[in-house]
Amino acid sequence: MKLAQLIRKSSFVAFFVIVFGRANAQTIDFVKDIRPILSENCFFCHGPDAAQRSADLRLDTEDGIREAIDASDPEASELLRRILSEDEEEVMPPSDSNRVLSEQQKELVSR
Repeated sequence: MKLAQLIRKSSFVAFFVIVFGRANAQTIDFVKDIRPILSENCFFCHGPDAAQRSADLRLDTEDGIREAIDASDPEASELLRRILSEDEEEVMPPSDSNRVLSEQQKELVSR
């Protein structure tokens, strides 16, 4: 295969990946997409009110989020483990909170 043909084919593949990759990949904005989920479902127990706070964990601050999510291995993070758990003793939010994350919300937070 001639070099010019190889470059053209490579360029086409790169263009295809860029265009369709962007179209299929949704950009997640923490403030717009994630914070409302946490606010609605998590802040009562893990928010600014020290009297209500559980497990000495704040999810309303950047430092608190950093404690709950291991940036080097987000899939192993306690926050995701708890949100995705099917164990009633560990799942967050707990059943007695009358809050339930939808599968879409779980997937969004996981991403």
